Parts: sequence; C-alpha cells; structure tokens
Amino acid sequence: MSIVTMTAVTSPPLQSLHLDAPPLRGRGSLIIVSSPSGAGKTTLTRRLLAELPTIDFSVSYTTRPRRAGELDGVDYHFVDAEHFDRMVASDELAESFVVHGNRYGTAKAPIDAAIARGRDMIFDVDYQGANSLAAQWPADSVRIFILPPDLATLEARLRQRATDAPEVIARRLAKAIEELRQFESYDHLIVNRDLDPAYDLLRSIYLTRRYGTVDRADVPLALTELAARVAANQADDPAAHARALVS
Repeated sequence: MSIVTMTAVTSPPLQSLHLDAPPLRGRGSLIIVSSPSGAGKTTLTRRLLAELPTIDFSVSYTTRPRRAGELDGVDYHFVDAEHFDRMVASDELAESFVVHGNRYGTAKAPIDAAIARGRDMIFDVDYQGANSLAAQWPADSVRIFILPPDLATLEARLRQRATDAPEVIARRLAKAIEELRQFESYDHLIVNRDLDPAYDLLRSIYLTRRYGTVDRADVPLALTELAARVAANQADDPAAHARALVS
C-alpha cells in the first residue's frame, strides 16, 4: 500500500505524450477508486479522466434520484427499480449493492470490451463494489482508497456540498467509519489533505500501472521517477493514518 503526505509537486504536462503507446500488460486495467463520501474520490477520478484519454469512465446504474446538475448517462444511468431488477435477472451486472437505501450496479459488457482493446476503465465505487470488481477481474484490477485528513474535515466537506439533507449527512458520516475500516483490502492509500499532491500520486500510480516502472522510448515520461514517487510513499506506514481515523 502507499500513502501520500508530501507537499505539492507539479506534474509534467501530457500534451506531448504518445498516447498510442501500448499498455505494458497488453490489455487495459480496472482502476478502482473508493472513499467515504466527501473524501474526494469523485473529484480526483474526474480530474484523471479529463487529463488522460486512455481512460474510460464506468457509468454505474442507480435507482437513486438525480441530484441537481447531474446528467443521465454521464454521472449515472438513472433507472427505476423494475429496470434494475431486469438487469440483475439477466446477469448483466458485474456487481450490485445498496447504499443509503439506493441500488447501484455496474454493467459487465463495457468492461470486457474496453480492457480487451487496451483501454483502462476507472471506477468511482464504494468498498462493496471494489471487492466485487476485483474478485471478477483479479489480474486486471488495481484498488486505490482515498482517505480524508480527519473526520472533522470529512464532515465539513459533506456540509459544504449543500446537496443532501442533514439526516442524509448524518447517515453518511456513520457509514464513513465502516468504509474506512476496509482500507486493508486496497493496493494504495492516498490521504487527500490537499488536492494537488493527492492527484499527483493518483496520476503516478495510474501511469506506472499502464506503462510500467522503467523508462520507455515510446513513452515520453520519467516512469522511473513516477515509480519512485509511489515507492517513497510505501516507505511510510500506510495503515497508521487509517487506523487513527477509526480508533
């Protein structure tokens, strides 16, 4: 596991990157990112997705109501319970689960098609979804958990959203402790104290997963340096911060 506590580092621009360079593994990967609500996984995954055209976003299906500003087919596929039941019955979903009384699921077919073409797919899911996806694609998955700096900051971030009712926020805070206890099943931990250094590590993890940890002539990035950045964080105690959050 790895943990980020470093100061901000400026990432090199990717405009000159030859994005047609093949992935080291010869196929794509599932980049599975989890965190409690408010810890920053959506912001971080969307930033990575916006920067790197080698990644597709897995749009989940859900029965929960659409929030203000959300788009069907972009943020989620919003469906009713009957539609969701049909997908479950026909074995179309890689995983399905209930969070805060709402049902969520991920379709299988787009995943298989993407990774076979050498495309990576990024998933913004909770630990239940992460476990299910990694169990079905064990060799293709890398799991990353985003940790808040502390629970007070997590609560403040949830309240600043102003998208959920107070009772919903209270449920999410209670759920956060349960979710944080799952950190040991993840390959990497990122503490999101500040967005830029947290993103820099997420980006390093992704690029070395796709292209390897040794510099390549067809990839104009310092892969060795990116790998060293990830390895340097592995020298920290990745469990200490997470344990402190749930103690």
